[in-house]
Amino acid sequence: RGGPVEAAAGGEDGPSVQATPGRAEVFATVVDTFLEKLVAAGSYQKFANCYRCFYKLQPEVTRSIYDQFISQLQTSVKDEIQEVKNEGNLELLFNSLDKMVEEAKNQEEPAWRPSGIPEEDIRSAMVPYLLKHRSYLRKILKEKEEENRKVAESVLAGRNRIGELQQLIQARKHAWQAISKEQRELIMTFKEPQ
Repeated sequence: RGGPVEAAAGGEDGPSVQATPGRAEVFATVVDTFLEKLVAAGSYQKFANCYRCFYKLQPEVTRSIYDQFISQLQTSVKDEIQEVKNEGNLELLFNSLDKMVEEAKNQEEPAWRPSGIPEEDIRSAMVPYLLKHRSYLRKILKEKEEENRKVAESVLAGRNRIGELQQLIQARKHAWQAISKEQRELIMTFKEPQ
C-alpha cells in the first residue's frame, strides 16, 4: 500500500525512511479507497442480479448501463467531496494542522492532556494563572503603599508647615498687639491731662 505515501530518503547504504504523508494526501487516499470499496460492493454481478429479467434479455445493454452508473456515481461522489473540501477550506486546514504537528515535534514539554479528574485539571490550569495574578497584585499593592507613604509624608510636612505658620502668625499677632499697646501708651503720654 505504499504508493505516493511512502518516499525513500537517504543514500544507498543508509536506511530508507518513510515520509509521513500530509493530511490532505491521507484524505485523498481515504476517498479513493472508499470509492474502490463502493464499486466493489456494487459489483456488476450484484447489479445484474437486481435486474435479472433485463440482464437475460440484453446483457450488453445491462453492462453499458452498469458502467455508466458506476462512472456517474464516482464522478458525483468526487464532485461532492471536492465541494465539501472547497466550502470547508479543508486543504488549508489540513496544511495548517500538519504545520502545527511539525512545530509540536520540536517542543520539549509534552502537550497538556486532561487527567480525567476535573478538579485537578482546573487546578493545574488555574494555579499558574492565579499565582501570576497574585504576583501582579502584590506588585501593584507595593507600588500603591509606596505612593501612599509618600503622600502621607507630604501631608505631615504640610501639617508641620501649617503649624509653623500658625506659630509665626501668633508671634506676629502678639508682636503687633504689643506694638499697638505701646503706641496707645505713647499716644496717651502725649495727650495733655485735662
